[in-house]
Amino acid sequence: MHGGGSTGTAAAKHANRLRWALALTGTYMIAEVVGALVTGSLALLADAAHMLTDVGGLALALLAIRFAAREATPQLTYGYLRTEVLSALTNAVVLLLLTVYILYEAYQRFLAPPEILSGPMLIVAAIGLVVNLISMRLLAGGSAESLNVKGAYLEVLGDMLGSVGVIVAALIIMWTGWRLADPIMGAGIGLFIVPRTWTLLKQVTHI
Repeated sequence: MHGGGSTGTAAAKHANRLRWALALTGTYMIAEVVGALVTGSLALLADAAHMLTDVGGLALALLAIRFAAREATPQLTYGYLRTEVLSALTNAVVLLLLTVYILYEAYQRFLAPPEILSGPMLIVAAIGLVVNLISMRLLAGGSAESLNVKGAYLEVLGDMLGSVGVIVAALIIMWTGWRLADPIMGAGIGLFIVPRTWTLLKQVTHI
């Protein structure tokens, strides 16, 4: 029977919201990467890298919706519905790998803290916080209905908290000149996302 396309999965109901979140995140990710390179901030770079993961996660979520809408065949009796679970699994694995990179880079910078432009760092992080809050609002409803949307929501949530952390680090550097606040916050951003990502990984592995 044809016509299951847009309503085939719980995530499909939220496809337009996923597209808006992808557009917002992708656009600002570019600005944040540039800001991280200009300011020399690891915390901001970590947040930008996580935002890049969000772009991939949101794109995977939309791709999974597209595949899940295809109909079952004699070889694939459940159709392509499991691509949604595989998408969430990929998101979780990438986030864990990203955390390893952030911790390594934080260690290197802890040994030799570079100069940080705290003013521009603060501005970029504040704008990133606003973008993350908008994306979270777009994805909040679907996160309770779909593992795929939940994975994307958790990534954006991690970004939002990361942006708050970058703002705190920028203020500390601005007020005290203590540059170690940057790599410490960068490591903190990486560690903070591990428990939620691990929970998601266990859920999708069980399914």
